Amino acid sequence: MLRLSTWGSAYEQRCEMAAAELRQAVDGPTRPVWVLVPLESIGPLRFGTCLNDVAALLPGMIELRRFQADPHYPHILGAQFGVGPEAPCVYTYFDDAGRLFCVAVDAAWGPQVTLDGLELTSCVPADLEQILVDASRSGTLDVSYGPRGNPGANGLGLVVRVQETADGVVTRPVLVGRDWADRCVDDWEGRIPECEWVGRQWSYPGHSEHWPPPGYAPNWHDWQPPF
Repeated sequence: MLRLSTWGSAYEQRCEMAAAELRQAVDGPTRPVWVLVPLESIGPLRFGTCLNDVAALLPGMIELRRFQADPHYPHILGAQFGVGPEAPCVYTYFDDAGRLFCVAVDAAWGPQVTLDGLELTSCVPADLEQILVDASRSGTLDVSYGPRGNPGANGLGLVVRVQETADGVVTRPVLVGRDWADRCVDDWEGRIPECEWVGRQWSYPGHSEHWPPPGYAPNWHDWQPPF
């Protein structure tokens, strides 16, 4: 079993304190906690579940809308759930067989996703990245970066994206199930839909902070990002 508690350090404790201050500003007092079981489930949602069952498993949320999630794979259905039109919480994605294969959690309104006690939602990006890098260096976890600079772990079905909120840029976890985890960190070759790669990017020297970058027109045909 992966035990993130073995990564513990004074640095990690400082990260948690800084993240807690930011979460208090962003989250308010009532963000629910969803435990991630890598490749199997996230909170009440189990990968492979159909859309109707997903809706039934989210009694505190309503379905806000459905959308085409990828310009090149029109069969991939996205469904957004939240507590109101201005408060989207969870983005769910279904393959051509109608199976839940990907879940993204909104940084501003979504649940707090935890992996063995490590919080993944609405964290200070540099702090969470450092914890992941330290785990990779120690051999606890195999962390890699996709072409657009997003860190993650294929073995966990995890990609850590970032999202702009009213209180700053914070982390937005994106998870996939076992059957879809191969190369999931690779935003060109993996199965995570294109809409989840659009928008604010991690900040690295020489790279645009947004995708698509200014002046670049992707071959999306008539498709437009849904959010």
